Amino acid sequence: MRFFSDNAAPVHPAVMRALAEVDTLDTAYDGDRWSKQLDARLSETFETEVRAFWVPSGTAANCLALAAICPPHGSVVCHRDAHIQNDECGAPEFYTHGAKLLLAHGDGAKVTPETLEAVLNVQRYDIHQQVPSAISITNQTEYGLAYSADEVAAIGAVARARGLHFHVDGARFANAVVATGASPADLTWRGGVDVLSFGFVKNGGMNAEALVFFRPELADATVFRRKRAGLLLSKGRYLAAQVLAMLDQDLWLDCARASNAGAQLIAAAAGERLIYPADGNEVFLRVTAHEAASLRAKGFDFYDWGAGEARLVVSWDQRADDIRLLAEAIAAL
Repeated sequence: MRFFSDNAAPVHPAVMRALAEVDTLDTAYDGDRWSKQLDARLSETFETEVRAFWVPSGTAANCLALAAICPPHGSVVCHRDAHIQNDECGAPEFYTHGAKLLLAHGDGAKVTPETLEAVLNVQRYDIHQQVPSAISITNQTEYGLAYSADEVAAIGAVARARGLHFHVDGARFANAVVATGASPADLTWRGGVDVLSFGFVKNGGMNAEALVFFRPELADATVFRRKRAGLLLSKGRYLAAQVLAMLDQDLWLDCARASNAGAQLIAAAAGERLIYPADGNEVFLRVTAHEAASLRAKGFDFYDWGAGEARLVVSWDQRADDIRLLAEAIAAL
């Protein structure tokens, strides 16, 4: 009974059907008829004109986004627990040709205008330091918290006042949309976001994410960066088809509703063990090593998340019986 990671979840049957349907001769790279639909389909989703690219991983999406909005001599302000800081093996620095990450604090891996200003105010803004160029947040955060539309807008206001670009790592963006009840537009460009890494792999996709630019002019050089980085797949139609299938009839939201609902059941059973509210599909608990071992002995698989903590992730296809059994096991600890 795996609650280890939504990265390990199966591919949604609708995505598999879409892959079969595009398994035919067409133009290579991103000139096929499916790739050409991405701009229009994602513009509809976000209620504004966007420029969109398929990419094969979240790391690729994040780093191509940062390379588009931060020069090598610049810096990106993010939370100290951000994925781009701790889980991408230096890829942001690699793709930006050396831009620096400036680390902010905040409870639950959330930054606020105040914690961002605390970082920005100590920069000298002279030729001896890498000048801040962008802000990056993760929605939902590395501790499972969702930024509301108001919180995104407050950070966007800091970015505008400081002349910075604004990126959102949306590996679990679908879960954040469901958790907040806000529209995709309100959680992004209406709040000042310039570019989004739109995750699908954790939510029913196979190996396709979308990079969405809300300021289309920022995307111009990404055409070349994606190729130069070895990320322009010759059969890109298979990636485009996955994104289109997930967008069709809001399947991406249905999958997120299912995983969020499962997490809520587990969180309700956890009670005071909860470290943070379970906004999305992740639950963070306080457990002793003995208690963690007892859960594993019952067949549950999950991450240890630091000393005395565990992370449980509910996937879009998690079996109801497994969720019930885990909730009961946690309540009985």
